Amino acid sequence: MKYIYFILCMPILSLFGSYDPIHLGIDVLESNRFSILQGKRVGLLTHPAGVNRKGESTIDVLNRSRLFKLVALFGPEHGIYGDEKANQPIDNKIDSRTGLPVYSLYGKYRKPQPNMLRDIDVMVIDLQDIGVRSYTYISSMKYTMEACFENDVAVVILDRPNPLGGLKIDGPNLDPEWKSYVGAFPIPYVHGLTIGECALLAKNKSGWLDIDPDLQKKGILTVVPMKGWKRAMLWPKTSLKWIATSPNIPSFASVIGYSMTGLGAQEGTFSHGIGTAYPFRMLSNSQLSPKELKRKLDSYAIPGLELKPIRTKNKKGQPIEGLYVGISNWNTLKPTALSFYMMALSIEISSSNPFRQTKRSALFNKHVGSTDWWKELTERRGTPRVDQFLKKWELENLKFRKTVSSYLIYQ
Repeated sequence: MKYIYFILCMPILSLFGSYDPIHLGIDVLESNRFSILQGKRVGLLTHPAGVNRKGESTIDVLNRSRLFKLVALFGPEHGIYGDEKANQPIDNKIDSRTGLPVYSLYGKYRKPQPNMLRDIDVMVIDLQDIGVRSYTYISSMKYTMEACFENDVAVVILDRPNPLGGLKIDGPNLDPEWKSYVGAFPIPYVHGLTIGECALLAKNKSGWLDIDPDLQKKGILTVVPMKGWKRAMLWPKTSLKWIATSPNIPSFASVIGYSMTGLGAQEGTFSHGIGTAYPFRMLSNSQLSPKELKRKLDSYAIPGLELKPIRTKNKKGQPIEGLYVGISNWNTLKPTALSFYMMALSIEISSSNPFRQTKRSALFNKHVGSTDWWKELTERRGTPRVDQFLKKWELENLKFRKTVSSYLIYQ
């Protein structure tokens, strides 16, 4: 069989002028009359945020076409309809809407099995990522690409915006020893890539896929790019409606919050607003009042960050207060800096270093990804040198941008 690799309709994007309407990968695919799917048996890996620019589910868009046959659905964490809880295994089922089998990739298996792929010629992947490494949808894409290449099934990625834009790269890269389902690729924590660009890198960079190199080379990958998206665009500039990608990411505000506070609340001293109207945007600390917490965090002088006292209620209707994590200047902000200062503060205010006592060190490191930082937290006497590490990671991120530049679809 002859193997091919190509990209459809790669747009040349203007750097100037007003933004044109965004056409997502699914929109481009449909406008081309599904040319790469015609006559094929198709599988689809997607979730509720997999919709076209009109808000129609990709499941419905593909299922109503008569140019090919949609034969199976595949669901990542939270399932194809987003109603499954985090970290809970999901069973296979029959979709009541379409009558199609739904294979769970967050249950007994996270990688499609050969029997699931037996009747499929092409696997379409339409997943909305949030631009942060520890989010599992790019991991689901990776495992699916591996299985498809191993079983002679072509892969089509329908590209979508990185909601944090394509310019911001921040935080530590992933050390190889911490590679896992919450850190599948060797990329910075805020990576600045679209899911299609991640797929291109996975296909072409040695060691990004855990399969035989010959199968990686021969596998067929097609990325259907967007039209109208530019790297400077954060989600609000796309004029697209945000659809919750997971229960705790109901809005674009929570996407940004996840990049800023998601790493910093893992040791139990901090809460970041889960269970309130401000998930990942409301900070509180078990040992400090909001006023004391603001004074401590303000002393770090994090550029672009603005903390404001806030009062709200939790799910039980109980009043709570904390700090709203605001942004005064996105261009100067290093999103992950807040999390690392939160870690340093946890050590400062604790009678004993909470990171030395944790039984969850492996999970912590799988999210953060830096062995050097873990040693800084647990072996150094005194306050961790956050500033030094931020400068180190900034230099590494510049190198990363150069490394991936030839795989960027949107220049």
